Amino acid sequence: MAAATSSKGRKNRRSISDINMVPFIDVMLVLLIIFMVTAPLLVPSVIDVPSIGKASNAPDQVITIELDKNLHLLVKSKIQAQDGAQSNTQSASMETVAKLVLQLQAGKTTTPVIISADKGIVYDEVIKLMDKLQRAGIQRVGLSVRQMD
Repeated sequence: MAAATSSKGRKNRRSISDINMVPFIDVMLVLLIIFMVTAPLLVPSVIDVPSIGKASNAPDQVITIELDKNLHLLVKSKIQAQDGAQSNTQSASMETVAKLVLQLQAGKTTTPVIISADKGIVYDEVIKLMDKLQRAGIQRVGLSVRQMD
């Protein structure tokens, strides 16, 4: 009988099994307001992606660096003049190529430099060449590609 009297003295407590959503909604609304305020302040970065389409007009001067299977460098400069095209071809090494290209640019930093590498060359060699050119201050360096049919 003692067990019966003790159970009457206790209150029947039910455990709360539902989740209180109010704090969750408050946090989500604060985060939404923060993102709405900061989103217009972020400046989207501009990515200059390469294209292989035809340009509207060709540049006056183009410097082409050819890298063959044996890793020999050949620097070609082609200048479009009113009286005709002039071309200049010189051999170079990996150490002297940047200096030679800077001489051919003659202070015109907008002159494009195009790397034409053989398909079978290790990718690392082309990256080393691009790194040499960019460290020398040559800004417009691109890769020559062939358009697919």
